[in-house]
Amino acid sequence: MKFHHVGIPVFEKLDGMQYADGMKVWYSDIAASPYNIEFICFDPDSPMAAAVQDGTHVAYIVDDLEAAIKDKSVLWPVTQVAPGLKIAFIYDGGLAVELMQMG
Repeated sequence: MKFHHVGIPVFEKLDGMQYADGMKVWYSDIAASPYNIEFICFDPDSPMAAAVQDGTHVAYIVDDLEAAIKDKSVLWPVTQVAPGLKIAFIYDGGLAVELMQMG
């Protein structure tokens, strides 16, 4: 695993955020942050797990997403969010963790 970013929920949409329709979430550009921070703002009817909506998460890049979530408490199943990018969220040690597979 390789660290990718920290996701921090905010309660107002920030300038420059992009929208992920399936998750009903607005998100900031991680590349614009010198500290790899992603600000996220959820629509009231977002289907995302409360652990992700209400708390900070950390994200890691993995080689095999399916293997990485096996036998874990899955908060959000494997989802193709962009060409060449799949994500899933798990709950581990009291923390929401986003796992990402690129390519």
